[in-house]
Amino acid sequence: MNNEQKPLNELDGLEKKTVLVMVVLFFFISVTTLFGGKIKDVTSVVGVRDNQLIGYGLVVGLKGTGDGTSTFTGQSLANFLKSVNIQIDQNAIKSKNVAAVMLTSTLKSFSKQGDKLDAVVSSIGDAKSLAGGTLLMTPLKGVDGKTYALAQGSVGLGTHTTVGKIPGGATVEKTLSYDIYNKQMATLSVSAGGFKNVLLIQNAINKEFGEGVARATDPRSIKLKKPKDDNMVEFLANVGDLDIQLEKNNKIIIDQRTGTIIAGIDMEVRPVMVTHGGISLKVDDKLLEDGGKLTISNVTKALQRLGATPKDVIAIFEAIKKAGALDANLEII
Repeated sequence: MNNEQKPLNELDGLEKKTVLVMVVLFFFISVTTLFGGKIKDVTSVVGVRDNQLIGYGLVVGLKGTGDGTSTFTGQSLANFLKSVNIQIDQNAIKSKNVAAVMLTSTLKSFSKQGDKLDAVVSSIGDAKSLAGGTLLMTPLKGVDGKTYALAQGSVGLGTHTTVGKIPGGATVEKTLSYDIYNKQMATLSVSAGGFKNVLLIQNAINKEFGEGVARATDPRSIKLKKPKDDNMVEFLANVGDLDIQLEKNNKIIIDQRTGTIIAGIDMEVRPVMVTHGGISLKVDDKLLEDGGKLTISNVTKALQRLGATPKDVIAIFEAIKKAGALDANLEII
């Protein structure tokens, strides 16, 4: 590189939203990158999963920041007061100290009656803030319409004034039964899937417990047959603790609300041209004769300096991936 040119992450004084990066092409040697861990870190047992819960309730005690014009809030409050033997016309309710909210929570697998769950509270009316509010007892239901938990408590706020959280604010009332102890067979779902990875896991299990105990049936599934001397709980615990070396799958995680990007700093971007709005990114094959390469880290820094929004970054990375210039999975949260 000559003295007049700077690497992408050192560019100064940009007057236009254009990034021109030229990279020399050179021969790449295909190397399989492996990462170590335990089987339980990359698998889950099919049928053993969390379940989503949802509910509708009221937050009271707001200091004039509640719903003002939402008719369903007045109706809900009137219905609640009726349940405690107070008759009132919903049209007569003018209070702004109440807000209608939706609740969401997650029922963990094997949760028992009395266990505590976190609940997220989100305003659905025109409330300005849920600060200082208290959620009235609200049933949380599953997709089958049955009530599995009851939520109540003070709402704590984060960065959003109309979205709050009640840590441990929901109590489990009904559980989902799953008799895993008496099972003779189980199926593992592999999160770091792929033909090679499921075979690596299959072989590691068979080496420890005997041939035929594990059988890969597709790139994401491994069927297990419990040894005669073990119960299924003990067997799955022992399987999960086995060490394994798996083929690494590159991933880029983008938080679209905060703009946070998590990725390996050495993930390479191959020659590509992307234009999005007023931002242009070009990776060419003419410079960097020292064998340098453009990485996700370089691209991210440049886009941030150009004032790209999280939405812009997501769109550009998706375009780069679709063009075949990036070997990584995108996960938008």
